[in-house]
Amino acid sequence: MALKIRVYPDAVLRRRAQPVTQITDELRKFADALVETMVLAKGYGLAAPQVGVLQRIIAMDVEQDFYVLINPEILWASDERIIGIEGCLSIPGVEAEVERPCQIRVRALNLDGQEIVLERDDLVARVLQHEIDHLNGILFIDHLSQAKRLTLLKEYERLKKAPKKSKAKVSL
Repeated sequence: MALKIRVYPDAVLRRRAQPVTQITDELRKFADALVETMVLAKGYGLAAPQVGVLQRIIAMDVEQDFYVLINPEILWASDERIIGIEGCLSIPGVEAEVERPCQIRVRALNLDGQEIVLERDDLVARVLQHEIDHLNGILFIDHLSQAKRLTLLKEYERLKKAPKKSKAKVSL
């Protein structure tokens, strides 16, 4: 069952998610719904706070990397940085260039409770950083200069107010 994605400025997006203390069948069902929601929204990743659940869980599907990660934490980030375009399912319709470390190492639990360590670069590293930021109440716009952030948010507000294009209905 797909979940409702919360959109900016929903206050839940600015709250810090709590660690998962026990992996239960209920948590696995939630993870399935998180993945389904991510896929239907055509996102690379989705964090639990984006659907109003303040637990440290993310889902991601980038290139050959598909994971549901519980309590992910960045252990290391490279000094080398790279700029790339980011958007967010919680701030739909706008994108911006964001500078982030090129490589990272992340430790997390999988849905079986096993610890895994991922070392990734490029787009996968970017998605991991973006989703882990969500767990800490940080949005990609927080990585922009104040001027760029204000410009982007004005565009976002303009898009929200624009009339929705509806598909013409055909009667038979």
